[in-house]
Amino acid sequence: MDKHLHQPPPPNSTRQRCCEWVFRDVPSDITIEVDGGTFSLHKFPLVSRSGRIRRLVAELRDSDISMIELRGLPGGAESFELAAQFCYGVNFEITAANVAKLHCVSHYLEMTEEYSKSNLGTRAEEYLESIVCKNLEMCVEVLRQCETLLPFADEMKIVSRCIDAIASKACVEQIASSFSRLEYSNSGRLHMSKQSKCDGEWWTEDLSVLRIDLYQRVIAAMKCRGVRPESIGTALVSYAQKELLKKSSLLNQSTQPKIDSLSGESDHERLVVETIISLLPVEKFSVPLTFLFGLLRSAVMLDCTVSCRLDLERRIGSQLDTATLDDLLIPSFRNAGDTLFDVDTVHRILINFSQQDESEEDLDDGSLFESDNSPAASPSQSALFKVSKLVDNYLTEIAPDANLKLNKFVAVAESLPAHARTVHDGLYRAIDVYLKAHTGLTDQERRKLCKLIDFQKLSQEAGSHAAQNERLPLQSIVQVLYYEQLRLRSALCCSYAEDDPKPTHQSWRISSGALSAAMSPRDNYASLRRENRELKLELARLRMRLNDLEKEHVCMKRNMEKSSSRKFMIYFSKTIGKLKMFAQSYSRGPASPSKQSHRTESKLTEKR
Repeated sequence: MDKHLHQPPPPNSTRQRCCEWVFRDVPSDITIEVDGGTFSLHKFPLVSRSGRIRRLVAELRDSDISMIELRGLPGGAESFELAAQFCYGVNFEITAANVAKLHCVSHYLEMTEEYSKSNLGTRAEEYLESIVCKNLEMCVEVLRQCETLLPFADEMKIVSRCIDAIASKACVEQIASSFSRLEYSNSGRLHMSKQSKCDGEWWTEDLSVLRIDLYQRVIAAMKCRGVRPESIGTALVSYAQKELLKKSSLLNQSTQPKIDSLSGESDHERLVVETIISLLPVEKFSVPLTFLFGLLRSAVMLDCTVSCRLDLERRIGSQLDTATLDDLLIPSFRNAGDTLFDVDTVHRILINFSQQDESEEDLDDGSLFESDNSPAASPSQSALFKVSKLVDNYLTEIAPDANLKLNKFVAVAESLPAHARTVHDGLYRAIDVYLKAHTGLTDQERRKLCKLIDFQKLSQEAGSHAAQNERLPLQSIVQVLYYEQLRLRSALCCSYAEDDPKPTHQSWRISSGALSAAMSPRDNYASLRRENRELKLELARLRMRLNDLEKEHVCMKRNMEKSSSRKFMIYFSKTIGKLKMFAQSYSRGPASPSKQSHRTESKLTEKR
């Protein structure tokens, strides 16, 4: 049972309560027993104000019994003492701390206008209506007092009236605060000034003192009244920090026997977490993503319902592109033989993110009114790139775990679509760490793992590392070397295409311009023929070298089909070495046509 709920003492533990306000010169003629406490009082002041006591006294008139037991009186002996003081004419102040008790006990004792003018029930009702319901802080205080008066406070509509007053007051103050933040911009337009926290949200701290069941009803009423989702989120964060932060830190620092002794607190925390999750606004970014991850950790640790955890995972997946690596590192609270981090939960979050991304893409494709000025990369694509980097870092972090199974690692890596990664360096690094930590993998398992990598998307540095990585299977190394050769061949062809036309055009411009003006037609024609022969020789050399490359490529494919041993790797590395030597020799090769044209120009100048 919650510590706020009233627990009546055993029947035998009655105690005499000394009341200084009772008439001392007149002996008492009636004894009232309430909640284990006895009051020696007088009949006349009580029956003149309370219809219930008048009826009970009338029933005992013919008997010698002078004791009346009031069972189930709301507020117990303390509330009855206040009502008895009112019957005796003792002056006391009605406040937010006692108005709920007075209202309930007056209803129980039937202290209405039928038995006395300006009776206790009327006065409590007037104070509640005219003072309490017009002040948010007093409404919160009355709700706190109602925690021990349920269900009487609900039957008297005290709780519902205070909740409606709080919701209305918060909504009105938020609207007033929004108007106060309106200001004119330089262009003369009205806009809302940016503030870290709205002045109308001060009530979030006040609401955090309520018990979780009443707090849930207050937040639900605020949602119906139209309070902003950001304000609801701020209130939920404040309440969760108050209720969970100290107790969670206590649980983390305690030993196992102490944790077992706090099972009641764990039940309360579980109720708090499940209630807060049910109250979360549906709008994105209404609460910080770090807070959602904190709730998820608490839900996993406290073993909350599956529906609560799935709801949190869906919310996190919708804004995963703003997460950090520390957010994804959710500790595993299961058996000792399980993984260090909760990989299954992260996998479900990634699935939610991928499904949301696909739905957004379908929505974008079906749009008929897309403007021509829209960017090429949609927000979902940029989010996909961010999440792919995050997942690769996460895989690198969890890869050294000895208990991490291959199928879980592969499932996390495959949770994103193929177009999410433009570069596979991060994925290659994570797989390399996993291979290094799990040396007992079979060749088939290593091949399955390396199929995740698109070696064509590795950078030059990562490709060089993979070509010499003995932890990779042989087929993967062959693929790396093959793509490295294609990259080198493409680089050579691009260098020829970039370097050759420029000297040709330059020499043609020089020979047809300055040289033609300084040379005779016969010398000019001879120079052009000489340059033409040199260009034809250079093109012939290029054709011969390209034929050699094609022959090497054919030999390589044949050797790949015939043998898969390490000897072929030595042959392949020698081939790559020849290609590199060829590239270097070509870069230092015969003079380009531009240099030859310059030398021709210098000779002609000397002759002139």
